[in-house]
Amino acid sequence: MNYRDFKGTAIAEVGLGTWQLGSADWGNINEDDAINILKTYTDAGGNFLDTADVYGMGVSETVIGKFLKAVNHPVYVATKLGRRGDAPNGWPQNFTYDAMKRQTEDSLRHLDIPRLFLEQLHCIPTTELQSGKVFDHLRSLQQQGLITHFGASVETSEEALICLEQEGLASLQIIFNLFRQHVADEVFARAAKKGVAIIVRVPLASGLLSGRFDAQTQFAANDHRNYNANGDAFNAGETFSGIEFKEGITLADKIKNLLPDNRMPQWAIRWILDHPEVTTVIPGASKMAQVNSNVEASFLPHLPEAIHKDLRELYNAEIYDKIRGHF
Repeated sequence: MNYRDFKGTAIAEVGLGTWQLGSADWGNINEDDAINILKTYTDAGGNFLDTADVYGMGVSETVIGKFLKAVNHPVYVATKLGRRGDAPNGWPQNFTYDAMKRQTEDSLRHLDIPRLFLEQLHCIPTTELQSGKVFDHLRSLQQQGLITHFGASVETSEEALICLEQEGLASLQIIFNLFRQHVADEVFARAAKKGVAIIVRVPLASGLLSGRFDAQTQFAANDHRNYNANGDAFNAGETFSGIEFKEGITLADKIKNLLPDNRMPQWAIRWILDHPEVTTVIPGASKMAQVNSNVEASFLPHLPEAIHKDLRELYNAEIYDKIRGHF
């Protein structure tokens, strides 16, 4: 595994997203399988896990907490807050200091650790980001020693740029992949100038860029690729990067034909890592084989500039106008 700098800490350039370990929005994964997925990742040299309090309402965090007790080397956990709908301040009014402190303490309890490496705002309303009060709350949590760093997971480039105005921001988490290339133009240089880490989520467009799907592929009822395929439950961009599924199958085939060989998921991640502003990419994995596949991208050579050029031309001509949702 290769590593990149996150505010003085060397973290794996291929992290592990753990939304799927909550068994709420990706089908079901039992705890033993979840632990084995985590072990496969850390055995491969991985040391960066991304989770959130709403991934199974604490299930993902709790599984990670159990796993951490068996690991004898540093593993850095990033979690997120702000999307819980529980009383008394349910979404989207849960941004008071007391609510954010309570949610942070809940994450610490689930993970069974004394301090969070990274706490992130979880795609909260743009108006809350503009107000700036949430960042003051995060600074207070940092001063109290509950968190080491704070960042924001955002849905749009506009929101990313708003966050970049905040002092002390350690990271931005944003959707960036071969179906969402324009983000680099709008955000990356500004983030690098500010010394803010870029964490890339949805790198394989919810599996569309794995090359494993066809028009007949179906997903479980509790899989967001079923119930949110058209943005019916939350931002369409979080599912298939906002591309309509069958359209995405066709576009993925065109992308595949431009890559050096048939290792499409690895090259799709490698394409992201070829951007030096990216600190880490956090693909999920519901099987141990997928973990190993994702990690392989860290060892691939950079894609030739000619391929980068061809991929961008395809994006500009046939993909950008088909993106749905907030971006």
